[in-house]
Amino acid sequence: MASSSISRSSVSAAIGLTAAALARLRQLRADQGNPALKLRIYVEGGGCSGFQYGFGLEESAAADDLVIEQDGMQLLVDPLSVEYLTGAQIDYEEALKGSQFVVRNPNAETTCGCGSSFTA
Repeated sequence: MASSSISRSSVSAAIGLTAAALARLRQLRADQGNPALKLRIYVEGGGCSGFQYGFGLEESAAADDLVIEQDGMQLLVDPLSVEYLTGAQIDYEEALKGSQFVVRNPNAETTCGCGSSFTA
């Protein structure tokens, strides 16, 4: 199966990247000198609330990934994670406790204090 590619404007319930997340992904690409890098987000079991978010940088999409293109950047989501992330916004925050990508997920019923795990 070929990877599907959707544009942000064509799917209102798609996962999106905020301006801060887009800027950070651009900076990561520049720092590593690799314009092919894409941001992967996934959901896995674990964390204090049942599910947790994970992030990674990858050069290519898997055959069954959902590929979301936004402002020249690409976000990769595996098929199992899509159901938990539909409608979510990926942001990037810099704070005294550190800098990280964060998820604003309307599907999360509860989240933990660290913000990286949730219950759906």
